[in-house]
Amino acid sequence: MNDLKSHAIVKTHELALKGKNRPWFMRKLSDNLRTATKGAGVEKIWKGQLMVGLTLADEECWPEVKSRLKEVFGVAKFYKAYELPQDLDGLKARIPEFLEGRSFKSFRITTNRADKRFPMNSGQVNRDLGAFVQQLTGAEVSLKYPDLSIYVDIQTSGFLIYFEEVRAHGGLPVGVSGKVAVMLSGGIDSPVAAWQMMKRGCQAMYVHFHSYPLVDRTSMEKAVDLVEHLTRHQYESNLFMAPLGEIQKKIILTCPPSYRIVLYRRFMVRITEVLARRNRAKAIITGESCGQVASQTLENIAVVDACAGMPILRPLIGANKEEIVDMAQNIGTFETSILPDQDCCSLFVPKHPETKADLDTVLRLEEILSVDEMVAEAVENTERRHFTSPEVAEPAR
Repeated sequence: MNDLKSHAIVKTHELALKGKNRPWFMRKLSDNLRTATKGAGVEKIWKGQLMVGLTLADEECWPEVKSRLKEVFGVAKFYKAYELPQDLDGLKARIPEFLEGRSFKSFRITTNRADKRFPMNSGQVNRDLGAFVQQLTGAEVSLKYPDLSIYVDIQTSGFLIYFEEVRAHGGLPVGVSGKVAVMLSGGIDSPVAAWQMMKRGCQAMYVHFHSYPLVDRTSMEKAVDLVEHLTRHQYESNLFMAPLGEIQKKIILTCPPSYRIVLYRRFMVRITEVLARRNRAKAIITGESCGQVASQTLENIAVVDACAGMPILRPLIGANKEEIVDMAQNIGTFETSILPDQDCCSLFVPKHPETKADLDTVLRLEEILSVDEMVAEAVENTERRHFTSPEVAEPAR
């Protein structure tokens, strides 16, 4: 089959339901595919009927292209396809070669006739090819649970034939839903929340709070590793390292221990919002799950939200820890997240934090603090780091 042109055929799920907006979503997916497969041996990218095709320079490119396509949001599934002339007898002549080495007792033919000028409709091609394969192999036709599915797309340029389906994440192409600011700790939850929002088409920027030099840099190092991993899905990211130590010191000197965590969180939200607005993000993302820890009770969440001037979204709000851990393992962030670190949330933590914070009490406590000045100082001392996915980065000159 080395004499045949090979392609990766990408199929979507949700994008098919977008109506008049579908072309825009498909263009964004095509752009992301072009970026994701840069340098992997893709000659061109083209759009078909509810699909995107990637023409490979040669069949040896397939393993690398396959690896990268799995990480592109908006891709529900994809296949390696071979291109043949638009000739049914010619296709039949190559069928034995395509089926060599495959063991199956049942099969199904699924034809898509994108070129309506072809004289046979999809059903007729299914029956004709099905009878041929049945006579050739002795296998039975099974429309519901076949051992082997054979797909034939009739394009104006010729036939595409493909077999094994490769599942991907689905969702929406990154970039179609705007930008969000993710409050990224070094823990398990927030990277999963970021992943979930990217899957819904959001471009993520990251804000990590640290208390260096009051603690070591381990949480900062973990944040870097996590952003490098997550950037595989959006190809370019910014990570903002925001200092919280000075704010924490002022809070412990003036406020009751039980309210420290709620006050920390309100300052973190304020700082994140400033950075988000400067970078045109429309919402703040956290990895909070309702009731998981003391700071994540419904009452405390409401008090923290009260200081925000933009939406705070919590993709994991209804998930338990076991479910979040499973997601973290599936997306590849778990091993980094469980490494020991000294994060800002572990500094000056009270033994008995308030679980039902009162907003009026919080506002009175904040009157003692120079809130605007403290936020401005933290923003001023925030460090920005830029990341690109190694696979698609420009080569060094």
